[in-house]
Amino acid sequence: MSQQTPILTLTLNPALDMATGVAELLPDHKLRCSEPLLDPGGGGLNVSRAIATLGGESLALVALGGLTGDRLAGLIRQESVPFLALTAPGETRQSLTVTEAKTGRQYRFMLPGPVWSEADQDRVFLLLRASARPGAIGVISGSQPPGVPVDFPARLARSMPGLNVVLDTSGAPLREAVSHPIPGLFVLRMDGEEAESIVGHKLETRTQSADFASDLVKRGVAQRVIVARGADGSVMAEAGRRVFAKAAKVQVVSTVGAGDSFVAGFVLSLARGVESARALAYGAAAASAAVTTDATQLCRLQDVERLLPECEITEI
Repeated sequence: MSQQTPILTLTLNPALDMATGVAELLPDHKLRCSEPLLDPGGGGLNVSRAIATLGGESLALVALGGLTGDRLAGLIRQESVPFLALTAPGETRQSLTVTEAKTGRQYRFMLPGPVWSEADQDRVFLLLRASARPGAIGVISGSQPPGVPVDFPARLARSMPGLNVVLDTSGAPLREAVSHPIPGLFVLRMDGEEAESIVGHKLETRTQSADFASDLVKRGVAQRVIVARGADGSVMAEAGRRVFAKAAKVQVVSTVGAGDSFVAGFVLSLARGVESARALAYGAAAASAAVTTDATQLCRLQDVERLLPECEITEI
């Protein structure tokens, strides 16, 4: 196996992901579901799972609580993903994805996780300081647990001194990271809709997305800013450079896990010493591969390698 920089992922609000299907979604009826698929879920954990699928290594720090947490730990072990469990308050949450056979539509139900106290948060900071290895890559991804402040990602980053922090978030924590930059942030990634909500208008073209990302880099929000443009591909801005990686044309089965697969492919490539534009293309191929798999399944290595030639890189 080729040498790679250590990767640490953090998931404080994981979920036991259940995926099933019904013939038709009807109100006031007992709906007979297909046999459920169970997967460990949550942003950082999904990134670690995808990294393992791609032949890389990472250590997943996962907050687990209650019987659902025990079940989740068993599923993570089945996938041979190295992880370190930290005690979460209450019961680990569950999520449900239901696919309606009649229309092919997918419905996603996300339950809230347990509320975190300041003492719970302090335990995470302690573990991060003990686990951080200077020069490693630290991935903060997924939703935040209830009870934590909006600047929690910044506090997490401060608890990982010497790490190259990759932040993939949304909503209020994303807006906070943009308005109050995290010093030295390595990578900030967001979806196109999130970028549009920040800028206040549509980003119709790749150039508009690149202008937005470049502005954030110039303002010191992050060394690299990536904006995902869905089925089009992804734009990345870094100092003095803007590139676009095209998404492969595929039949979409489920978009669940595409963003996490992208982050896995991108980060693993960087950890292996790959140049950033080529890493962007590998991330785009991983995202394209992920949408061809069922429900909560992530990318497959053979699909990523097959689709990679389609994910062309262009300068913007």
